[in-house]
Amino acid sequence: MPPRAARTLWWGSAGLVLAVLGTSVLVAGAEHGWRLPVAVTLVLVQVCALRWQARVPVVVLAANAATGLAVWALLPAVTLTGALLAAQFTLCVLSAIRPRRVSVRALAAMCLPAPLAFAAGGPAGVAVYLLAVVLAWTAGQWRGAQQARRRADVRRAVVEERARIAREVHDVVAHTLSVMVIQAGAADDVFTRHPDQARDALRAIETGARSALGELRLLLRAFGPEEREDENREEREPGPSLARLDELADTVRATGMTVHVCREGAADGLSAAVDLAAYRIVQEALTNTLRHAAGADEVSVRVTAERECVKVTVVDNGRTPQGRSPAAGAGRGLVGMRERARLVGGSLRAGPLAGGGFEVAARLPVERVS
Repeated sequence: MPPRAARTLWWGSAGLVLAVLGTSVLVAGAEHGWRLPVAVTLVLVQVCALRWQARVPVVVLAANAATGLAVWALLPAVTLTGALLAAQFTLCVLSAIRPRRVSVRALAAMCLPAPLAFAAGGPAGVAVYLLAVVLAWTAGQWRGAQQARRRADVRRAVVEERARIAREVHDVVAHTLSVMVIQAGAADDVFTRHPDQARDALRAIETGARSALGELRLLLRAFGPEEREDENREEREPGPSLARLDELADTVRATGMTVHVCREGAADGLSAAVDLAAYRIVQEALTNTLRHAAGADEVSVRVTAERECVKVTVVDNGRTPQGRSPAAGAGRGLVGMRERARLVGGSLRAGPLAGGGFEVAARLPVERVS
């Protein structure tokens, strides 16, 4: 338990014990001479012991139960339920933070004084006492289950975020390396006859590598410490988005592929998640064209921004190799694109066209941000 939460728990439980049990002891012991100061001392011991109930709840429970029984023995006018109020608080904390088998044993131990409650108050007295003890244990179980669900949600969020980052790394590396491999092959082919073209290809490789490194730094920054507030944020390189679609197309054009980019509607004001998902779908589709579209030399990218959705369509003029199923061309890439669309509440379909070529079409519902 965090120190701040432990202090808050202590102050809250100590205040209630002093208010309820302390007042009962003062009223019941007003005419009992020496018993009153002893009972007040025992109450203060319980309050002090509550300070460590989050660290050693079993020890604190035993101490508060013993001192509570002593208070009841000194002042029988104080009900057993009231005298063991501090022990009930500790039972609740123990039930929340310790394994169930430990809390069940503690519950059984707290039920042992029930015959004393029956002797003092009859059936009503024992019923009230047992009800208070069971409610304290149940409240702790509910709190423990709530904390367990919260921890599970955090772990699930971490796993999902790592999966997203892994897909980001895959997209960046796969696309950039595909372009770099093609550029390297082109440079090798023309190195002797056309050195200027070879230099252009090498510069494109350098530019692609620098761009990939920049994006990888942005991704890995998510695992690092938070940036200082005084850092100049305007100097950062903008992250992947539809606004950089022409840059993405240029990297593919550098391989000799003809890329047509068509925009319809205003795509600005999209949420970051949808903007990134659309960009990555286009990037993965272009990468798959370079890798798997046999004979393709032209690809068209169309982004249509409507009021309620963004439609992304990527079509190449390649042919599906014989012996390969239509859905197998992109392999892991198709799975990644579908997952990206699903994460933002959209859908994606991909497959060969009747007249030749391969089409990737995504529909991403959007909520525009002002």
